[in-house]
Amino acid sequence: MNINSNYKYTKNHEWVDFTTDGSCKIGITDYAQHALGDIVYVNVPAEGDAVKTGTSFADVESVKAVAELYSPVSGKISAVNTAIGDNPGLLNSDPYNSWIITVASVTETGELLTAEEYEAFCKTIA
Repeated sequence: MNINSNYKYTKNHEWVDFTTDGSCKIGITDYAQHALGDIVYVNVPAEGDAVKTGTSFADVESVKAVAELYSPVSGKISAVNTAIGDNPGLLNSDPYNSWIITVASVTETGELLTAEEYEAFCKTIA
C-alpha cells in the first residue's frame, strides 16, 4: 500500500494536500482504490459549491460498489478535476496525483491523520 508522507488522511480513506495559500486538494487513497476495485464512474460536485467537514461531496462507482466520499474540510470548491470524469481509472492507476476537488478558503478541518497514523489505522482494519 502506497502512502504519500506529505499528505494528511481521514479514516474514510481520503487524502488532503494543503497548499501554502490555504487551499487543498482532496482525493482517495491507494487503500481505497484497492478496496473498491476498478473505478468506472465518479460523480463530482460543481465548482463553486460549498463543502462541509464530514458531509458527502461525491461518490465513486466501481465494479464492486458505490462509495460516498466525505469532505475532510469545510470551504468552497475552487476546482474539479474533469480528467477523472473522462477517465475515472486514473484514480486506480495514480490515486495520489488524481485529485478530485480543490477547496479554497478552508475554514474547518475534521480529524486528520498523519501518514504514519493513517498507516497504523489501515493495519487495524486489514
